Amino acid sequence: MGKKKKVDSKEIGLEMGLILAKYFFDKEHLHYGYWTDDLEVDFNNLPQAQENYSHFLISHIPDGVHSILDVGCGVGWFASMLTERGYKVDCVSPSSVLAQRAGELLGDETRIFKCRYEDLQTEDRYDLVVFSESFQYIKLETALQQTAQFLNPDGHLLIADFFKTEATGKNYIGGGHRLTSFYDLVSRYPFTPVKDLDITSQTAPTLDIANEFLMDVLHPIWTMVLNYMESNYPFLSRLVKWKYKKKIAKMNSKYFSGQKNSKNFSIFKSYRLFLYQKKSVQTV
Repeated sequence: MGKKKKVDSKEIGLEMGLILAKYFFDKEHLHYGYWTDDLEVDFNNLPQAQENYSHFLISHIPDGVHSILDVGCGVGWFASMLTERGYKVDCVSPSSVLAQRAGELLGDETRIFKCRYEDLQTEDRYDLVVFSESFQYIKLETALQQTAQFLNPDGHLLIADFFKTEATGKNYIGGGHRLTSFYDLVSRYPFTPVKDLDITSQTAPTLDIANEFLMDVLHPIWTMVLNYMESNYPFLSRLVKWKYKKKIAKMNSKYFSGQKNSKNFSIFKSYRLFLYQKKSVQTV
């Protein structure tokens, strides 16, 4: 009898995120919003901000692009917007949960590579490779090497993601490659910079929405669960708190400190939109 496969906590987190997004907004967007000056930063306006984000990315797709590889496609909403505009889109998704949802949404016209970008092998070449908040999860060298391989001559690389700044101090918001490291490394690859836009101020308010949800919804629920356990199962409660003391403290600091907000995000992160064009003659 084979060993039972463990449930991946990341997959559970994705499922929960999808359920919440579907319940509150009837959509399954899992990315940041783009907050324009005329859009109030409010929980109910998050779907519109996320729509703005997708349209903003699309507006920076160069003329002449026909085929696109969407790396880390989520549930496929952005890819579906691209196909509706006539682009031929393939997707990469290492998550079985998201790949299944994307397949249901996109149908047979879009091929979904169910693997990590690092492991992708295909003879197909694309006019554009796009990373929408997926670039940070891939090693820099690998992301650039793979992209250079999969692009047609004069093809484009489009990145929308946040990067680490050089700020020092306690950072409650994880993720992102160091921006200076990206600049240094990309200059060694066959890519010519076309656009470098800092959209931190437009995306950072999303953290205030997330922080409000954490503090006003999840934290009270978490507190009630702990109080219930302590009241009804005191021995088990003490055992759990002792055994998982460090993990509980880390979770409280990470999620329930109130520090995952736009102010801290703007200090420690820089959200960028990058557009590069592959050089006809490689120089690496």
